Amino acid sequence: MPRNVFILSLFLMVGFIATGQKQITLEDIYKSYTFRSNSVPGFVFMNDGRHYSVIRDAKIQKMDVTTGSLSETLFDGVKFAGKSGFSGDFDNYTFSEDETKILLESEEEPLFRHSTASKVHVFDIRSGNLTEVYGGKKVSNAQMSPDGEKVAFVYKNNLYISNLKSGNVTQVTTDGKENQVINGMCDWVYEEEFSFTRAFYWAPDSKKLAYIRFDESKVREFTMQMFRKEDYPENITFKYPRVGEKNSEVSAWVYDFSRGKSVKADIGDMTEMYIPRMKWTTDANKLCIFRMNRYQNELKLYLADMKSGKSSVMYEEKNKYYIDITDDLTFLKDGKSFVWSSEKDGYNHLYLISMDGKKEARITDGKWDVATFYGVDQKNNKVFYQAGEKSPVQKHVYSIDLNGQNKTDLTPTLSGTNNALFSKTFEYFSNTYSTINTAPVYSVMDRHGNKVRVIEDNVNYAKLQETYGAAPVEFFSFTTSENVKLNGWMLKPADFSSAKKYPVFMTQYSGPGSQSVTDSWKGSSYWWYQMLAKAGYIVVCVDGRGTGGRGEEFKKMTYLKLGHYEALDQIEAARYLASQPYVDKARIGIFGWSYGGFMAALCIFKGNDVFKSAIAVAPVTNWKWYDTVYTERYMRTTADNEKGYAENSPVYFADKLKGNLLLIHGMADDNVHFQHTAELVNALIKANKQFDTYFYPNRNHGIYGDNATLHLYTKMTNFLYEKL
Repeated sequence: MPRNVFILSLFLMVGFIATGQKQITLEDIYKSYTFRSNSVPGFVFMNDGRHYSVIRDAKIQKMDVTTGSLSETLFDGVKFAGKSGFSGDFDNYTFSEDETKILLESEEEPLFRHSTASKVHVFDIRSGNLTEVYGGKKVSNAQMSPDGEKVAFVYKNNLYISNLKSGNVTQVTTDGKENQVINGMCDWVYEEEFSFTRAFYWAPDSKKLAYIRFDESKVREFTMQMFRKEDYPENITFKYPRVGEKNSEVSAWVYDFSRGKSVKADIGDMTEMYIPRMKWTTDANKLCIFRMNRYQNELKLYLADMKSGKSSVMYEEKNKYYIDITDDLTFLKDGKSFVWSSEKDGYNHLYLISMDGKKEARITDGKWDVATFYGVDQKNNKVFYQAGEKSPVQKHVYSIDLNGQNKTDLTPTLSGTNNALFSKTFEYFSNTYSTINTAPVYSVMDRHGNKVRVIEDNVNYAKLQETYGAAPVEFFSFTTSENVKLNGWMLKPADFSSAKKYPVFMTQYSGPGSQSVTDSWKGSSYWWYQMLAKAGYIVVCVDGRGTGGRGEEFKKMTYLKLGHYEALDQIEAARYLASQPYVDKARIGIFGWSYGGFMAALCIFKGNDVFKSAIAVAPVTNWKWYDTVYTERYMRTTADNEKGYAENSPVYFADKLKGNLLLIHGMADDNVHFQHTAELVNALIKANKQFDTYFYPNRNHGIYGDNATLHLYTKMTNFLYEKL
């Protein structure tokens, strides 16, 4: 062995022995999943509040809440493999309301980003019979009726109901047609921006089925190409409404089993509207229909009476900015009132409102936001919710009386992020606790916040962090030149020395109402950041104006000017970091995906004096090319807000590029179309700017599958090592 090689080998060996640390590789993170934490798949609380179910080895098992012991195996997929067209494995399951039947979805295939089609079976626990629904055809959004006797589903844009006893199938609608009419299932933009796919709703008595009809015949089409080793690419065409153009015409309908026909609900003559939610009240004859105007700043809740056929407005809300849609609406069993969440006082809070909308009382109050509403224990008049009252970067679980008294923090000692799932009886809840440095711990707690038992503690994870020399992530804050306090987190190399100067890698998302600076586990990204820190980079994340957790004005001040304040704040963050004695101000880079990609591109253009490099993945480059619901919510149309679009879209600032830019996009991205990057590339070419690009054929917005994730992160990491 040559002497210099021997010395090098000895040095490396001594270094390893001294530190006892392994190197982090991208293959560890994105291929072998060495760092994947344990979870509790398929966790569902059962009706009695004393048991829960989980998925283990294609089995649905009933577990005791307090002991964690197996009570019984409710379904064993392996035993039914090959029977009634069942493969032996399943992707999802749901119980009937009385928990005597289980609906199983298997062989799932994606339609768009959130919608899927699956084979559906129903297993009768009492008889042990497995029934195939609709001849083994793949259907969407299958759901059992409350009485457990029927299954409704969507097939080829039409709504069907299968009677489990007789096996008869009723076709509720007949006008469904691809790219024309959809019944009971959302169109693309509703699915993406209103966050639901199933657009039908069983009445409490199982005798009626409400649904939304989408007429998308006037919506313009978008075509993507898929490359599948054929002579010609395959064209995938779907409806995608862009800013200012035609949306689907929506209407609310109710199918009545006794009549055998559907009746259209009357919610006024507004044509440019959305129906973002429908929900039955506790009265099986009364349906609540959300009607929102196109700019999404006016919302009316209509109460449709199925006996009289008449509708009336039970509640309405207006906002000078926009109104966020949630699933928080909860009708109380007394039939006299409901619980509602709103930002109308400047922070998101819970209210108790009478059914006629005339009486209203606060449940929660303060200069902090309710992040998640968990529900109402009507037996004990208790409300449960999650909030960032102590700090916007932390989340705790609370209970409070329905009258707003006796607020209690159920997780007072768990400083970090707590996410709860309550049993139907509200006796227990599962709590998922994590910090930015601690992998998730899954526990069962009682209604008072007492820990009953730990389900999964990821106890070995701390050892894994030690083995690989993970450095602690720290929180910080600073005040901008506009006197705005911003929160951030920072990861320094484990061997950090204030006497050295380090390059800085900034990561962010920055989208409206989002939060990236939270005291919560970051998953696989945590290890990518640790890998970069080991390579000598400081990794930083800052939440600027427009992000959530700090009240309505902070979140909504970006209204009509998306990108303006967000870019200013990321640039200010870079300047603040550049002023630190341990930062190499000539080596500051920024990264982001989707909205974050939009920001990364905009920042390296507008902040060309502070950013050396930027990586923009799947970026929006001009808001006029994005969808109606999202963009108009924050920007209105180009006709109403030409200045807002022109002043903050990256395509208009390509000539300002000075540093290194890497553009990455999936060519089958149905969300942020490849056109966004293509148009920015054209603008950069026109301005004679050099840059790097990388495209992923057949990959959507998430860029995964067939080794794409590993390939992507290898590309980005190499770019950083070379250009930052």
